[in-house]
Amino acid sequence: MSTTAPRGAAPPSGTDLRALDAWWRAANYLAVGQIYLMDNPLLREPLVPAHIKPRLLGHWGTTPGLTFLWAHLNRVIVRDDLDALYVTGPGHGGPGVVATAYLEGTYTERYAHITDDAEGLQALFRQFSFPGGIPSHAAPETPGSIHEGGELGYALSHAYGAAFDNPDLLVACVIGDGEAETGPLAGSWQANKFLHPVNDGTVLPVLHLNGYKIANSTVLARIPQDELLRQLEGHGHRPYVVEGGFADENGQSEDPMAVHERMASTLDEIVAEIARIRADAKEQFDAEGRVDRPRWPMLVLRTPKGWTGPHEVDGKLVEGTWRAHQVPLSETRDNDAHRAQLEQWLRSYRPDELFDGEGRLVPALRALSPRGAKRMSATPHANGGELLRDLRLPDFTDYAVDVPEPGSGPVGTTAVLGTWLRDVIRMNPDNFRMMAPDETASNRLQAVFEATDRQFVGESAATDEGVSQVGRVTEVLSEHLCQGWLEGYLLTGRHGLFNCYEAFIHLVDSMFNQHAKWLDACRDIPWRRPIASLTYLLTSHVWRQDHNGFSHQDPGFIDHVLNKKPQIVRAYLPPDANTLLSTMDHCLRTRNYVNVVVAGKQPGPQWLTMDEAVAHCTRGLGIWDWASNCGNEEPDVVLGCAGDVPTLEAVAAVSLLRRHLPELKIRLVNVVDIMRLQDEREHPHGLSHPEFDGIFTTDRPVIFAYHGYPWLIHRLTYRRANHANIHVRGYKEEGTTTTPFDMVMLNDLDRFHLVIDVIDRVPGLAVKHAELRQFMVDERLRCRRHTRQYGEDAPDVADWVWPG
Repeated sequence: MSTTAPRGAAPPSGTDLRALDAWWRAANYLAVGQIYLMDNPLLREPLVPAHIKPRLLGHWGTTPGLTFLWAHLNRVIVRDDLDALYVTGPGHGGPGVVATAYLEGTYTERYAHITDDAEGLQALFRQFSFPGGIPSHAAPETPGSIHEGGELGYALSHAYGAAFDNPDLLVACVIGDGEAETGPLAGSWQANKFLHPVNDGTVLPVLHLNGYKIANSTVLARIPQDELLRQLEGHGHRPYVVEGGFADENGQSEDPMAVHERMASTLDEIVAEIARIRADAKEQFDAEGRVDRPRWPMLVLRTPKGWTGPHEVDGKLVEGTWRAHQVPLSETRDNDAHRAQLEQWLRSYRPDELFDGEGRLVPALRALSPRGAKRMSATPHANGGELLRDLRLPDFTDYAVDVPEPGSGPVGTTAVLGTWLRDVIRMNPDNFRMMAPDETASNRLQAVFEATDRQFVGESAATDEGVSQVGRVTEVLSEHLCQGWLEGYLLTGRHGLFNCYEAFIHLVDSMFNQHAKWLDACRDIPWRRPIASLTYLLTSHVWRQDHNGFSHQDPGFIDHVLNKKPQIVRAYLPPDANTLLSTMDHCLRTRNYVNVVVAGKQPGPQWLTMDEAVAHCTRGLGIWDWASNCGNEEPDVVLGCAGDVPTLEAVAAVSLLRRHLPELKIRLVNVVDIMRLQDEREHPHGLSHPEFDGIFTTDRPVIFAYHGYPWLIHRLTYRRANHANIHVRGYKEEGTTTTPFDMVMLNDLDRFHLVIDVIDRVPGLAVKHAELRQFMVDERLRCRRHTRQYGEDAPDVADWVWPG
């Protein structure tokens, strides 16, 4: 069932909608002022060119709808003492949410120089989209924002992430009709099947239809309303519709008071319905331990683009068209007619009624805002570090794998981690979640299901396993949705982990970009408190996707991540279970980072005892003495490795070299923290030049076996004295459905090829040991023939162990 508010609906009793309309006019006035003015903020004199900014930047079209909804939400927040968070999908309407934060007093509290007077208004206006000022979006600088909206598609997933485990929170999420066309947003409509009506908060989606994007109509605004409502009902919502503000055939816009009345009446019904849903669910949950999935209300708000702005400019229709998207009057400095129209537009909000002689909002309007943390611009849920509690973490050393000697095992690395994560969940029942695209068990983390189920509030079947309405693992086959959920969860003060197949984490490349930029901006905002880091566990990785083949083989996410500022990003490649435990314990304790941890799920050799692993991870890299044979002498060659499979191949290559070339002095260096390779001036984890030179030498060949694309190692080490002698083997985009060892041979990362590299690059070996080189080539051919004949790797390779 859908509900459309009737025109002429009676306003709720006791509600001063005229005061609310004045507050809305004040917000719109401030929004327009931010786009245009750098002086004369209250129009105490006629506008002249010097009052206008030389560069007009910002987005007007969506702004009045954002401020309209904010004003009406404030009314019910005050009346019902609600805790609410406002997620601005069309974040380019930044002037609107900056204006509301100023009207609520939060902006002045956060920024003392933006004072509550005419001087402060001028500073507020001048800074917007101005050099040295603030961005034009709902950026980290904006109080009350957890979502910039610069890139569209993620608002609704952020809203649901914020609502998880926040039972007292109402998250109002504005979805622009342009944003509604994106793939991530389309998938996000399914999130209501995961929201528990007792343990989680409430998300109120508001689909704001104003008809246009930058220069084109929007899809959902141009389909019949009954079709739209059926679509929203199919997503599991009960849609309510409020529309108004449109001009009639004579160009006369509808009286805003009529729209206010419809909106107030509809929002009251929505809030009451939410309260009924939650009360009924609580009663059912207490009695039965389960709930029926609610049909949550949502709002379709249909208003003109650029509502209350210029109706026409230069004889062309603006209000209600794409021309209202950014700056409706673009020549106000040089065009007298445009400047006069801007002044008329600003004065239409009647600023003399809104601000007193000193430029302060008049007391009657100031009283309309909620108080303290009830203000949406001041809610601690939008500054999650204020609410963040440290995780209670079990001692990871209690989960240690016994390693009596290097190369023992094999052991499933992520399976061991799963037992630790199981107990992390047990110890943190309301502020830690795992997100995954249906891959937690596939990634061998299934031990967590000893402590929790997957949360799903949709219909269940007798064949379901590990699924219930209450759980700490949230899985949906959408990497976008998992990423958005986790970001929203972290930004509102909780902790989490995203586990994913390595190849398909690329689907959230752009979402990662936005989150990393958000974290970076927050570093320079004193009132933004640090939040828990976003930690990825990437497994089912390139070297052990031999069964799925080429489509599942891509290790490039690390390259993408390391493009971001070094203060934000970290990347780890633990080679075995004990190093993975130590690494993950560290990552879940960090703040304001993006951590990428890559570890295979298949059983493999275990190299280090727990004490050795802790020391190794603390260093970030280190010489493995048990594999090296140079002692205190300078090595003839250094073999470096990073990643579990490259480490196996490098150690196996060392074994071959020590057997066939016992006189060769070899140093094996394993790298866990890949940023240790970089110069300390470029990354906080980087090694100084003397440290790096002491490990990798200044003039000896370095053969480096790396998990990903080889050029990343060159990029990290190009400033090193010995860079010309560093030769990297890694993934070079050769893959198929084949055996594990054939996969490394396809990319020349195998042990035989590493031995060949040593022979080719250590002076004097190529001629002296040509027969050994030929033998290594023949060994590669033998192993390949074996796979083609028997469909599996040769036993001496598949069952190889370090000889000790």
